[in-house]
Amino acid sequence: LNLMSDQRFWGAMRFTVYYTVIVTIAIFAAAFPLALFVERARPLTKLYRTAVFLPVVIGFGSASLLWSWLMNVDVGLFSPLAYRLGLTEKPVNLLASFDTTFWSIIIMVVWKTAGFNMMILLTGLQGISSEVQEAARMDGASAWQRFRRITLPLMRRTIALALILSIAGSVLAFDQFYIIADGGPQNSTVTAVYWIFSQSFVSFRLGYGAAMSMVLLAILVTISVVQLRLLRTPEGA
Repeated sequence: LNLMSDQRFWGAMRFTVYYTVIVTIAIFAAAFPLALFVERARPLTKLYRTAVFLPVVIGFGSASLLWSWLMNVDVGLFSPLAYRLGLTEKPVNLLASFDTTFWSIIIMVVWKTAGFNMMILLTGLQGISSEVQEAARMDGASAWQRFRRITLPLMRRTIALALILSIAGSVLAFDQFYIIADGGPQNSTVTAVYWIFSQSFVSFRLGYGAAMSMVLLAILVTISVVQLRLLRTPEGA
């Protein structure tokens, strides 16, 4: 079988790319505001940081098992609670359609990983000299202008690191789709790693699985190199 013409593998890759784009945007949309919020000293700041970071220490397998129970239509939390609150006419199986399955997993991943990205971004924010911010404020720069002209440029290396880690983790996504959805419904949530796993250890096509792994490795290396080139800090900056 020609790997390059295997439509099932490339179908899994297309879904992986779609998932990676959506979840990376969602993670940063949650992590950046959180980092900005906990950067400043205020009452209970340490408590906020701990609460947001706490899901990070849970393994993806454990988090997926927890979410699988929460999404159970009979004994879980989400569907029965929505029914009892009158939000739905009957308990809804969240794993019965692609949209509810996909977005539920997105929410779980954001809950699980936003704290880690928040800490990375927080490190970058704390590395920016307060004197630079104060000087810009004294010159009349608005909060948005300071963020766009000072904060973002000085955080390019930090953002690059967070992006590389987030994208690499998303491309290698497996646990959540295997444990929560088992690739369903109708194999619509099969990621590249899930497909490699099924071909290697279910169908025992080890050579084929190894070839797909090398293709995935090459894609990851290419993505990382492109990101580093696009987001690197110019010399002398």
